[in-house]
Amino acid sequence: MLKPQAIAPQGPSFSPLIAGYWRLMEWGMTSQQLVQFIEHHLALGITTVDHADIYGDYQCEAAFGAALRLAPGLREKLQIVTKCGIATRAKPEHHIGHYNTDASHILHSAENSLRHLNTDYLDLLLIHRPDPLMDADEVAEAFIALHQSGKVRHFGVSNFTASQFTLLQSRLPFSLVTNQLEISPLEQTPLLDGSLDQCQQNRIRPMAWSCLGGGRLFNDPHYQPLRDELEQVKQEIGASNIEQVVYAWVMKLPSRPLPIIGSGKSERVSEAVAACQLTLDRQQWFRIRKAAIGYDVP
Repeated sequence: MLKPQAIAPQGPSFSPLIAGYWRLMEWGMTSQQLVQFIEHHLALGITTVDHADIYGDYQCEAAFGAALRLAPGLREKLQIVTKCGIATRAKPEHHIGHYNTDASHILHSAENSLRHLNTDYLDLLLIHRPDPLMDADEVAEAFIALHQSGKVRHFGVSNFTASQFTLLQSRLPFSLVTNQLEISPLEQTPLLDGSLDQCQQNRIRPMAWSCLGGGRLFNDPHYQPLRDELEQVKQEIGASNIEQVVYAWVMKLPSRPLPIIGSGKSERVSEAVAACQLTLDRQQWFRIRKAAIGYDVP
């Protein structure tokens, strides 16, 4: 069973793997089935769940909240993460998809998330994407208000560059505790653009989304060499499947990312947990890197 781990010096303790709910509406679960799914990953030690206000065309949070309403005792066992700052055309008043990090929008989104998720506090609220019109003082104003009211315990960002992270941090009296980034063999940009360096410097642990490349790892012919290499490493380290090898590859990074598991299948979640017991050596890690990007180190 996984044990919670601190993700920042003044941050919360999260499970080393996180249950991602962005595809919840595609899973076709009743509220009772969702309760059972939550109970399953809790039994494995996956206590942290990842949401965003826009997921499922603004429906996922409410569906999750309906499950918590059926089993209210689950809330105290979970750490709930959600995100705000994107406005999609799923709402008729949004004539164009856009970013919105105005203080009023952040406050409104947080209140909606609290109501939809059937909770009176969020463990972590993230700004979902960098906003070219972001006024760091306005974001800080909203974060401070939510913190002082007890409605949000911790704050962070998602998909921010190191400089964008530093800008927002400069306006806050408390520390941002994570940067949620796309990290996988298929998306290695954060490894060298300073994002993960900053996480190490601040001793905060990033959250890693789309570790499997949104399914491209399995169905894109371009990545057959990567699949072949993952299969070879799987045999060498005694993994059950190549998904486990990918999660182990991500977790080997010295910033110690927390992979988000996006599956609604209990068996796949159970198999992902086993990746925490796998270890890649340095050459195995670089072999996977080379198979994904197509070239060796200079």
